[in-house]
Amino acid sequence: MVRAIVGANWGDEGKGKITDMLGEKSDIIVRFQGGSNAGHTIINEYGKFALHLLPSGVFYQHTTCIIGNGVALNIPYLQKEIDSIVSQGVPKPNILVSDRAQILMPYHIDFDAYEEERLGGKAFGSTKSGIAPFYSDKYAKIGFQVSELFDEDTIK
Repeated sequence: MVRAIVGANWGDEGKGKITDMLGEKSDIIVRFQGGSNAGHTIINEYGKFALHLLPSGVFYQHTTCIIGNGVALNIPYLQKEIDSIVSQGVPKPNILVSDRAQILMPYHIDFDAYEEERLGGKAFGSTKSGIAPFYSDKYAKIGFQVSELFDEDTIK
């Protein structure tokens, strides 16, 4: 049986909670878009966790978690989040990252902060995580994909 949890682009609408509730019986959980700017809290036998980038299936050893090509992949943040849950006794999760996922770069975060500063009193309240500049680049087909980290010609 296939179960899909799809949001309506309203932001905090409970997708994470529903995914966590169904996750225990799921073989695969896919994070298809978004970044580390938002999150959801999960309380389970391991403790209380605020996940921002990781799919909520990371708590189930039988579940493969996929980070898809629509995710704003902040690699240092992802590693920090994995290290955090493992240090709290969660078994190392099964995670696959799409080779077409685009990498959120430090300059995206800088641009986000500069734009908020530039807007002054008219700022829109960014989390300054680089999400808006990241997606601007992604849709303009500018940036780096995970696959490029493994392409010897690109690395040179």
